[in-house]
Amino acid sequence: MDVQFGNVIINDIANFDSLEAAWDCFNWLKHMRENHPVYYDPNEDVWNVFLYEDVKRVLHDHTLFTNKKKRSFIPIPRNLNNRSNLNFSDPPEHQKRRALLAKAFTPRSLKDWEPRVQAITDELVDEMEGRREIDIVQSLSIPLPVIVIADLLGVPSKDRNIIKKWSDTLFYPYEQGSMDEIRRKKQQAHQEFFQYLYPIVLEKRHQLTDDIISDLIRAEIDGERLTDEEIVLSSIGLLGAGNETTTQLISNCFYCFLIDKPSTYKELRENHDLIPKAIEEVLRYRFFAKMDREIAQDTNVFGPKMKKGQAIVAWISAGNRDERQFASPEEFDIYRKGNQSHLTFGAGPHFCLGAPLARMEARIALKTFIKRYSKVSIPKTFRLQDHLIKSVSYASLKSFPLIVEK
Repeated sequence: MDVQFGNVIINDIANFDSLEAAWDCFNWLKHMRENHPVYYDPNEDVWNVFLYEDVKRVLHDHTLFTNKKKRSFIPIPRNLNNRSNLNFSDPPEHQKRRALLAKAFTPRSLKDWEPRVQAITDELVDEMEGRREIDIVQSLSIPLPVIVIADLLGVPSKDRNIIKKWSDTLFYPYEQGSMDEIRRKKQQAHQEFFQYLYPIVLEKRHQLTDDIISDLIRAEIDGERLTDEEIVLSSIGLLGAGNETTTQLISNCFYCFLIDKPSTYKELRENHDLIPKAIEEVLRYRFFAKMDREIAQDTNVFGPKMKKGQAIVAWISAGNRDERQFASPEEFDIYRKGNQSHLTFGAGPHFCLGAPLARMEARIALKTFIKRYSKVSIPKTFRLQDHLIKSVSYASLKSFPLIVEK
């Protein structure tokens, strides 16, 4: 498998000088929203938008902002006509490709999957028994999503560590000074991932089971079916995105509940019905997200003249804190009305297929843990800088220690 890589260096646009600054990127996003809502970076030849309505326009309007791009901050497949490729296609072709995948990935009902997710969560929380201090990232946020998506796809969960490693490599951001090395690692990870999944797909063609890969094999629209290669590439995308997003969501939930607004955990313990609303507020308030497109035609829709062929980045996290859309946006508020209108999972035809599963995993994880532990606190020795790692989100929690009490 040969893969071509894009070259938008997103880190050079924000230019954070530390992982802590990247973690608290929202001050920079607010500055850009208030002072440079439409910003051109000449070094990268990239436009950037930071206001909610502008971000939404970029995500929705494929006639002006196409996904058929030649540059990106994520890998660009060499074969853009491959039907497993959703991210680099536009309607109407996109709808057909998405429908083919959605037939498998969208369950007949999320309730069909819920018992499996609950059982995995129960097992992980049971393993915490007897410990006074728990690293919630390593014990729950990381293993849960990768075990779930591996289980649902029908690949061995025992291989979750190597799957997680491949996923982290594929989603790792590009950096100046180490482009060749990053490309090499991404190519190697992609090749190893492909070679791992291909025989699994071949085996399932002869013995279909109750999993997503089998559903992808069965999927048919207008007499068309996915090839083995397309099923493998679809599975790589689902395995990668399926664990990366949900890991960050669960980790960020605990950070918000215990640091951003420390009273939240107690409130959720007293009223579990607030958990879904709290998850939406985490997605709005503390989830770093952005998407890129290519400008499809010369336009001045945002004021300045943008040229066909230039890249544009929609800073979703900035839009999610736009005071024009959300009252008191810099405050974490689980009672906020309309917080589900955040753009974290995208908007328009490219809205994330896995969003319902991510929400369900987070809801089950939080409810199961909160029911088990009445009090949770942060160790007095906690220093944020010791627990951050560079990631596709600039900085993510690699660990988060909690002192727990039943």
